[in-house]
Amino acid sequence: MRVRSSALLSTAVSVVLTVGLTAAAATPAGAAEPRPFLDRLDTVSLVASTVPENGDVNPYGVFTVRESVGDLHRGDVLISNFNNSANPPAGEQGTGTTLVQVAPDGTRTTFATIDPNNLPGPCPGGLGLTTALTVLPGGWVVVGSLPTSDGTSATAQAGCLLVLDKHGTVRETIAGDGINGPWDMTAVSTGGRSELFVTNVLNDTVAGGAAQVDEGTVLRITLTTEGDRPPTRTATTVIGSGFAERTDPAALVVGPTGVGLHDGTLYVADTALSRITAIPDALTRESSAGTGRVVTSGGNLNAPLGMAITPRGDILTVNGGDGNIVETDRAGRQVAVKTINNEGTPPGAGALFGLDLNLDHEAVYFVNDADNVLDVLH
Repeated sequence: MRVRSSALLSTAVSVVLTVGLTAAAATPAGAAEPRPFLDRLDTVSLVASTVPENGDVNPYGVFTVRESVGDLHRGDVLISNFNNSANPPAGEQGTGTTLVQVAPDGTRTTFATIDPNNLPGPCPGGLGLTTALTVLPGGWVVVGSLPTSDGTSATAQAGCLLVLDKHGTVRETIAGDGINGPWDMTAVSTGGRSELFVTNVLNDTVAGGAAQVDEGTVLRITLTTEGDRPPTRTATTVIGSGFAERTDPAALVVGPTGVGLHDGTLYVADTALSRITAIPDALTRESSAGTGRVVTSGGNLNAPLGMAITPRGDILTVNGGDGNIVETDRAGRQVAVKTINNEGTPPGAGALFGLDLNLDHEAVYFVNDADNVLDVLH
């Protein structure tokens, strides 16, 4: 996503600060209109550079650490890098090996530099850390890898999920059984059980080239944890399928990206079709819902990528095709949109990817791939 290109999807939409309600979903007469989450946020500030000692660029995944354990610090932001330092400032896609941790005051440390030649298990193709990033109870960090050997989609391989301990050491890999280009992820944990919801974007995508292939999937991967041992995969279920995906010279691959869970429904950013869909009963279903119910489509969505869910259940997505963040309520109304990056041509295209709320739910952390930094909307 580092390369500026209007070829990602559609031309950037017109920029407005707030989008009104659609007539079809208007609030009943006399009812108080809930204030959009984004309405209270009006300033973008730099937090810190995300470039570690080895020069990795293209920050993708963003996760706000919930508890202090080991080398993880509550309130800090964990970030995954997708590209290496070759040919600055873009680097080679699908070759990043680092996780950095940024404190709210801008202090940056390198949480992990992963050696692709010294992994405890298989990860087909090597390392290229993606937006798929979460931290489970006990400080178990799970991050996706969609690797290439030369930065091009022609060499992209299936990759894996890597599980690191609270000190940044890779303890296991989770590969195969449907994992094929893990691109984004969210998770929920109860006791010693965690459910990962992982989008996959490489199902026949490389063979299809620039042509659209409707084979992207969402997996629910069940992990169990006992004591200090790494989580164990106990089940994998395909709960979503048929998502559009394709290779792209600027983006490497375009396919289902952001995911967010609220009240048992999994929301998916269907990037290639500029829409958000909903998969019901995501925690319990035993079969695929296909691409799910369309929540909203088009409008201010312009290749939506990363996703976060507000406490009220509104859906925040950032666009790959422009520099906007969009808020959609569960009724499908795009209730607010703000420009948070206007660099490049088209303005903001290719700059945004992962995002997450801070712990107080009063600000949004997001990566800026144009400058390889973490920014905050507050």
